[in-house]
Amino acid sequence: MNELVFLKGDEVLTDSLIVARVFDKRHDAVLRDIRKLDCTDDFHLHNFVEIDYLDQKNRTYRKFLIRRDGLSFLIFGYTGKKSAEYKEMYIKAFNDMEEKLKKPKVLSEREQLVASMKLAIESDKRINEIQGQVTHLSEKIDNELTLRHGQAVSLNHEVKKRIETLWNDGITGTFETKPQLYSAIYSQMRRAFHAPGYRDIKRSEFADAIKWVGAWRPL
Repeated sequence: MNELVFLKGDEVLTDSLIVARVFDKRHDAVLRDIRKLDCTDDFHLHNFVEIDYLDQKNRTYRKFLIRRDGLSFLIFGYTGKKSAEYKEMYIKAFNDMEEKLKKPKVLSEREQLVASMKLAIESDKRINEIQGQVTHLSEKIDNELTLRHGQAVSLNHEVKKRIETLWNDGITGTFETKPQLYSAIYSQMRRAFHAPGYRDIKRSEFADAIKWVGAWRPL
């Protein structure tokens, strides 16, 4: 895997493009996650810097430069076995790069031991600070955040599958066309889950939304 972090001056950074690549996410989804983080304005300004960049076709887009604490705040909301593995890789990459910056060109064995102990203490402090953030973010994910891109795609797929099944079985209620069925199911789903659009359904309600679609019948 390519480098996860890089040096800008004497500072170790990563960026939203690298995060998107590492966690196999769309870059626009990562940008949205960063902009919607539930942190103070000061923390956001200090840890995320939005800049322009040019793609391979010389087109201008936006991305975020991300400091270590900002990365920790962002990716601790990403779950799954692979995500845990990549988090460890990111932590190691930052540790390795920061250790190279801090380490003198020549260190005695005693100095190396002292430096390692200091780094361990600093890392331990960061972990304690982040644990509170993780708990708070987990609650936000369950109670407030809307569907991930993959969940929205899955829900939309279930809607299409349900409409095709009903249409093929001749169960159309008072509706005469497929577009009318689609309009009805999306309209009723928005009301059922109190959301302006199906993508705005809460993540915690994703399983219920899938079941609701599977049981939906036109009147």
